[in-house]
Amino acid sequence: MKSVGISAPSLRSDCLRAERSRLLLGIDTCGPTGSVALGRLDGESIEILKQIELEGRSHSATLVAAVGDLLASAGAQLSDLGAIVAVNGPGSFTGVRVGLSAVKALAEVAQIPAVAVSRLAILAGKAGLRSSALDAHRNEVFLRLGSEGTTVRELLAGADDLTAIYPQGGPAGWQIAVCDDAAVVLLAKAWPSVDLVRTVAPTAADALGLCAARVEAGAFVDLALLDGHYLRRPDAEIFAADTMSEPSRVHGA
Repeated sequence: MKSVGISAPSLRSDCLRAERSRLLLGIDTCGPTGSVALGRLDGESIEILKQIELEGRSHSATLVAAVGDLLASAGAQLSDLGAIVAVNGPGSFTGVRVGLSAVKALAEVAQIPAVAVSRLAILAGKAGLRSSALDAHRNEVFLRLGSEGTTVRELLAGADDLTAIYPQGGPAGWQIAVCDDAAVVLLAKAWPSVDLVRTVAPTAADALGLCAARVEAGAFVDLALLDGHYLRRPDAEIFAADTMSEPSRVHGA
């Protein structure tokens, strides 16, 4: 019986494919600016190879090109990716939709699994905390609340909501990660007893770092069910509801 050997070029090719399959793409278009990042998975940790920032309000025009530049810089193709990490909100409705549309298109075309993660979770994880807050505009914040032994919850909250949750200035010594001035102002006024930990805004690279263990564990989402984590209804729905609640007017001569 003849033994079948594996040639050196073939072995090198297999190793290269295996290494490329450890590549992860991160996409975050939820904030005032966006970012895409490419990393290499090593167990439950990740090496960030490159990150590209996307200018605000131009995500739809630059996102796909930025992904192409990332892959080209690593000498890789879309099919080489092992997974895509999608930041699915909360944030700008348009930004969230642009990012998720791109994730779904890329993942479906190349049959790549995806992981979804909250931007609030990334901010909290970046600060090493369980709670975080992001400016939601309109004198509101997107808020992530969690403490030891309690279930983490994420919600949209204004000044009255914050007072209703903790009416006496907030729990003393509780730490909340923040990255923008508006959230700091609102929380400091409603919860003066809380320690606000200023942190650099989360990026796609941070999302990759937080989700490396999830990818390694195969905790992927069903692309058909992947949706935005908005926490707030679209303006069109809000304004329509307001209009419907107004008393009807009869116009006469």
